[in-house]
Amino acid sequence: MGKRVNPFTGLRFEFHILQSFPVTCLNRDDVGSPKTAMIGGSQRARVSSQSWKRAVRLAMHDLGVTHGVRTKLISPLIAEACRSLGATPEQARACGDKVEAVFIKKDEKGKKKSAKTKGDSDTQDEEVGSDSSSEKTDTLLFLSPKEISVLANEFKKQEFDPGKVIVQSDPKKQAKEIADMIGKVPEGIDAVDIALFGRMVAQAAELNVEAAASFAHAISTHKVANEVEFFTALDDCAVDPGAAHMGSLEFNSATYYRYVSLDLGQLSQTLAGQHIPETIEAFVKALFVSVPAARQSTQSGASPWDFAKILVRTGHRIQIPFETAIKSKDGGFLKPSIEEMKAYLNRQEKLHGSLFGKKAEYTYGEDENFTIDDLISALKQQATQAIVEGIHV
Repeated sequence: MGKRVNPFTGLRFEFHILQSFPVTCLNRDDVGSPKTAMIGGSQRARVSSQSWKRAVRLAMHDLGVTHGVRTKLISPLIAEACRSLGATPEQARACGDKVEAVFIKKDEKGKKKSAKTKGDSDTQDEEVGSDSSSEKTDTLLFLSPKEISVLANEFKKQEFDPGKVIVQSDPKKQAKEIADMIGKVPEGIDAVDIALFGRMVAQAAELNVEAAASFAHAISTHKVANEVEFFTALDDCAVDPGAAHMGSLEFNSATYYRYVSLDLGQLSQTLAGQHIPETIEAFVKALFVSVPAARQSTQSGASPWDFAKILVRTGHRIQIPFETAIKSKDGGFLKPSIEEMKAYLNRQEKLHGSLFGKKAEYTYGEDENFTIDDLISALKQQATQAIVEGIHV
């Protein structure tokens, strides 16, 4: 019998998505304006990769998958798990505080100061601010349910005496102790969002997880100039006429190009080969329905995918730059953007020759009989086929 290897090594799904939004501000900068970028000498609308990643990750929570907890409030998280195993409130709090102290330091004023720890492998998600109060920091530790359970059980073995579990005095050695405890789980990470979006913990490199999903910043395929909405608010109980409040908000409208790559080899490695088809289904569904949360109550952005090319490939990733801004055609930007996408991918396939490594290609948005469910089924079938082919290598 041949040696069993990772059947997905080198295999990835690439999503090239076009999605048009009317009046929106999907992702704000530090002054509340829609984010932009200069590309090919023209200003484009932009939605940061972190912002859309967060939207996808939160959407997956509603799809029934096992997901992690990404939080600044580490102590209550561990304490709750300890209490469920029989610890008293005081014992549970002590255990939680012990873990939190490893990753969060206090400055000279006694306020908590973050260690250099990130929840995602790139940067923190957008739309999540920091708080300098004594109860919140910039640190976001990303833990799976199984990892939390492992830590709580280790404390239980020592009758919830944290000093008997984390015995080292040096913070780096304490972080190593925690990493070693979590590393006792042989089945791999159980939280699919950690596997997809990665984890970096500066104080304990053993806890690092390479992200299987790679998101580019979404950009408009065409030039965009932000506009300003002037608004007033009236007081229902006022006697005198006139506005009680006046203000302004910036917005834009754009056809966005989104590029997302899913490395199935990395995903399988992190999940120890478990639940790959189910994870693919949840990820694609979340990718399809998710929209960043900024100003959804006042400038609702609820537009679905217009068009997408999904490639199953080996080899390096290929993103469409849209370096030349698309000109409006037949009243809009979508049709010429689709034409440019098709032409660019076809050209790259010819130029790359054998290095393009295409296994399959799917098109969403042209045939009404090919639904998102059909796409998901096709991608799951590709994963199943890779498993079958890789059993005896």
